[in-house]
Amino acid sequence: MAVEIKVPALGESVTEATVAKWLVKAGDAVAVDQPLCELETDKVTVEVNASVAGTIADLAVEEGAAVQVGGILCHIEAGAAGAAAPKPAPAATAPAAAPAPKPAAPAPVAPAPAAAPAGANLAASGPAARKLAEEKSVSASAIQPTGKDGRATKEDVLAALASVPAAAPPAAAKPATPAGPRQRADREERVRMTRLRRTIANRLKEAQNTAAMLTTFNEVDMTNVMALRDRLKDDFEKKHGARLGFMSFFLKACIAALKELPAVNAEIEGDELVYKNYYDIGVAVGTPQGLVVPVLRDADVLDFAGIEKGIGDLGRKARDGKLSIADLTGGTFTISNGGVYGSLMSTPILNPPQSGILGMHKIQQRPMVVGGEIKARPMMYLALSYDHRIIDGREAVLFLVRVKECIEDPERLLIGA
Repeated sequence: MAVEIKVPALGESVTEATVAKWLVKAGDAVAVDQPLCELETDKVTVEVNASVAGTIADLAVEEGAAVQVGGILCHIEAGAAGAAAPKPAPAATAPAAAPAPKPAAPAPVAPAPAAAPAGANLAASGPAARKLAEEKSVSASAIQPTGKDGRATKEDVLAALASVPAAAPPAAAKPATPAGPRQRADREERVRMTRLRRTIANRLKEAQNTAAMLTTFNEVDMTNVMALRDRLKDDFEKKHGARLGFMSFFLKACIAALKELPAVNAEIEGDELVYKNYYDIGVAVGTPQGLVVPVLRDADVLDFAGIEKGIGDLGRKARDGKLSIADLTGGTFTISNGGVYGSLMSTPILNPPQSGILGMHKIQQRPMVVGGEIKARPMMYLALSYDHRIIDGREAVLFLVRVKECIEDPERLLIGA
């Protein structure tokens, strides 16, 4: 009995994913809960596991294909052992179209012969098939598709090339044609954008198109907070098992400023302003796959140890690809520390639908006038990007001033002054 493996529910508002990687192939024996494939959503990568033990009967979609929640990924023949893969057989017989309507063919593949007269659906085919067809100048009408819904596989394109050898010379000559749109294509590499990278691009453009985004700057003298951290960091780590970093000081300072200026912790929904009386702070984390912003929940009720442990846990989950949808949604304000990469100054971009984001930067010794004398001080530029539709310039400036006061006099954070 063939069991359908479907795309699981992926979280609130997530309806589509991309098959990032198949971990099995047709004919493989699998055990219960064995990972079958990786699905990449707008926010995270999740594994889909086998619900039964048996043999993979077929893979209904290729790597790189978009799938909807509830869509079929593959079929498992429950209890079967070592069943032959059904998909390669139609590919091998693709040049001979006559015997194709064979009743023994499995359901996902059977519709392919009927679509053959109209040619292959290259636009919906896999990237390997499309690329090969473009390189060899193989038209869609010349390809006998064996994939679902008229989609062509790489083997289908190769079969079309083998059946029409005369078409090979023009295809080989095409890259050398000087009229091509990209003259140095042989020295370029094309890589399909991941769903996460596409989502990042769309959200950043959405922020620019929707929000009336401005950035205001200030600078903060890090002398006192650095001295306090140096004095307490060893005892802090021994007692709490976590390192005392600067992020916890800035997070506490931001919460103090958000409480005084609630518009920075609000968002626009339709024609209403939504003021939030809770403080779920997003902390931007760079990963090999791109920037993600996991959220530290109810950060206002956490002490320094709770903040440092929470940030550490979220950072590890981000780097290991273990963040859940819940870890990435619902933030009210974001902090981004470009200083860890050496950035001296930048204008951070909003994380919709939030209305504010604080950018931290590199600490650098600069000459400053202190008590009438010029002294070298460890200084950091701060940047607040904000949505001017909800936050006035006065509020933005006062927000940064409040953060500056808390960092330059960190005892304020300890007594709530």
